[in-house]
Amino acid sequence: MGILEILLISFGLAMDAFAVSICKGLSMNKINTKKTVLIGAYFGFFQASMPLIGYLLGRGFENFVTQIDHWIAFILLLFIGTNMIREAFSQDKDENNDDTSLKTMLILSIATSIDALAVGITFAFLGVNILTSILTIGIITFITSCIGVIIGNKFGNKYERKAEIFGGVILIIIGIKILIEHLFIG
Repeated sequence: MGILEILLISFGLAMDAFAVSICKGLSMNKINTKKTVLIGAYFGFFQASMPLIGYLLGRGFENFVTQIDHWIAFILLLFIGTNMIREAFSQDKDENNDDTSLKTMLILSIATSIDALAVGITFAFLGVNILTSILTIGIITFITSCIGVIIGNKFGNKYERKAEIFGGVILIIIGIKILIEHLFIG
């Protein structure tokens, strides 16, 4: 998996955090740099940590699944991407508030990074450079989350649904690409 795929996965994974950041920005009367960076740091840290945890779990089972790793990656990415798209059209939206307490941010950070855990498992099966991957995921999520807070505060939730759909489509496309590469090319 090359840097382009890692970048695309990073942006795809960051879309949940971006959407939640928009909601956080929307609910803030006035944003400030401290809260913006704090929100970005929480999301970036957890979005980078979860693939590492998934990678370590996946490495433990590598010998058992090397023959079907491409199917696992495809199914996980398809499931995650489809779920993101489904959530974009869901009428059940969480209440927004500008609370950035430890409890609130931990819950949001974990909830938006669960899909990154599954991606980390696929990284283990595909032999991806995990350090480069988690740094890229963390940095991109941090930046997009900070931007999300600003956009949310300025423009409201106009882009939330589009961000979730975009992220889901990216993950599905990458899953299909992995499957095709392993079945027909490699």
